[in-house]
Amino acid sequence: MQKKSYLKELSISNTQKRLGTTNTKKEVEKIQSWLTLFAIQNPNAGTATGIDGDFGPATEKAVMNFQKTLGLNQTGIVDNILFEKLCLPLKNAFETPIVGNNLRELIVNAAKNHAQNNPFELIIKGQSNTGPWVRAYMDGNEGSSWYWCMGFAQTIIDQAASIQGKNFKSLMPLSYSCDTIGTTGLQKNILTRYQAARTNPTLIKPGDLFLLQKSTYDWYHTGIVIKVQGDIIETIEGNTNNDGSSNGNAVLNRIRNFKQSKIDFFSIESLI
Repeated sequence: MQKKSYLKELSISNTQKRLGTTNTKKEVEKIQSWLTLFAIQNPNAGTATGIDGDFGPATEKAVMNFQKTLGLNQTGIVDNILFEKLCLPLKNAFETPIVGNNLRELIVNAAKNHAQNNPFELIIKGQSNTGPWVRAYMDGNEGSSWYWCMGFAQTIIDQAASIQGKNFKSLMPLSYSCDTIGTTGLQKNILTRYQAARTNPTLIKPGDLFLLQKSTYDWYHTGIVIKVQGDIIETIEGNTNNDGSSNGNAVLNRIRNFKQSKIDFFSIESLI
């Protein structure tokens, strides 16, 4: 893979614990982030805690509750073995073997695998678009201004293309901008405009990117096309929510009506 920032999210440099001499603020924030992410999926676990880099009694108790949930000794101490259990969803998303008969199937299956592991952003120090999932998709970048829908989509294409020994950068530049990718699609003549897609839905294929159009040369949200049926596309997209926001907080499987919205489509055919 070209996008390997996720590897930095899978380990800590030293054991972290209350009053630990090897504690660092960055490592404690990573632990607190994963405890909070675990709480989002397991609201009764009692692992939600502040993300401030301070391994105090609240963090210690949250760690103990996490250990209790897994049937482990409740030490309140986080070494790399326990941290690997905390960040297992991200490891599964990026490193579970993906199978498919062709690149399009690989892209679809990679996107589904990520969605099944519940990628979710956090709010840290008042900043949205933060946390380990965002950094993994955005090459270490995070913060309110770092919309991550394109980072997610490119990660999926990169992961799938790498299985076939291909470099996704031959299809598009590394970018977090929908405008950059939309413009690239126009320059390469691989962007299907919404008018053509509405007239001929066969131009839309699973594995392609959809791009929501704000105006002719302005796009504001993207994701992976999973299925086309009738007037609708099934998608998996990052930085969205149940309302289909372009600045939501999760990776979700969604349904969009491409005949009622201005949705252009970026074809990955030339990478096949």
